[in-house]
Amino acid sequence: MKVLTIKQPFASLIANGYKVYEFRTWKTKYRGEFLIHAGLGIDKEAMKRFEYLNLDYPQGKIIAKCNLTDCILIDDNMKKKLKELDPIVYKGAINSNKTEYGFKLDKIKKIEPIEVKGKLSFWEYNL
Repeated sequence: MKVLTIKQPFASLIANGYKVYEFRTWKTKYRGEFLIHAGLGIDKEAMKRFEYLNLDYPQGKIIAKCNLTDCILIDDNMKKKLKELDPIVYKGAINSNKTEYGFKLDKIKKIEPIEVKGKLSFWEYNL
């Protein structure tokens, strides 16, 4: 099954249903199920921003399964939509000047954590 490694706290925000878009500088034609891997990397500023949620932030573990339904260029209209959805969760994408794509996620489900080393881009793991 495909897996995507994501920094914390963003992996846990997805696993707990707070975040339904994941952002990358590259686009994908892939649609379908994949696993969310919480990488070893941490965004310290974002961790402080989400302290109030009292979530667990595992590292180096697959923590959720979801479905990728679309890959959307983040233009001004999409930034406006993200701001309406949640300006705190999507702050980075809203304020970014880079060309980015939003991977639209649904059917997000937490799973029992599986310890495994992550990789760049989509990678394969036998579940």
